Amino acid sequence: MPDPKQDEGFKVVDRRLFTEDGELRKDAVEQERRDEEAAKARKPAPAAQAQSSKAASPAPAGAAPTAPADATEATGGTETIPPSRSFQTLVDFLTRNAAAMLGGMADPRTGQPFLDLEGAREMIDMLDVLREKTRGNLAKADEDLLIEVLGSLKLTFMELSKAAADAMANKAVKR
Repeated sequence: MPDPKQDEGFKVVDRRLFTEDGELRKDAVEQERRDEEAAKARKPAPAAQAQSSKAASPAPAGAAPTAPADATEATGGTETIPPSRSFQTLVDFLTRNAAAMLGGMADPRTGQPFLDLEGAREMIDMLDVLREKTRGNLAKADEDLLIEVLGSLKLTFMELSKAAADAMANKAVKR
């Protein structure tokens, strides 16, 4: 009789958006599109939400009319999220820290560019988490900003990581 534990396994799913060469992965873009379509399919139509909420809780007699709970109903069917200056400031702060760790800032003692690849990776990962956790809740401008800085930082990180690895390999060969 086969051991049932042997049949159990796990599946590793690569959710990174970029290949090791810094190119955007095709399957990542397709998965993101499928996720967005699934999220839209799960969300009921605004008119159905408004009707079901009105039917479920009728207003008491003499009560003042309340503002619509759904932003799409209030704007006539077009939901717009205004850009957030605070969010843009947060993205800018994390981006500047990552860029500084990628050599964008000189060490005050030596005057040489400061390079901290591990610290930069952590900052980039924070921006990735921020993008994942705010998906669907950002203004278009905020989302575009986040995607743009992430792409730029990841590309720079990949280039510097490769250059650092090549330099280490050259040092090892010379010895």
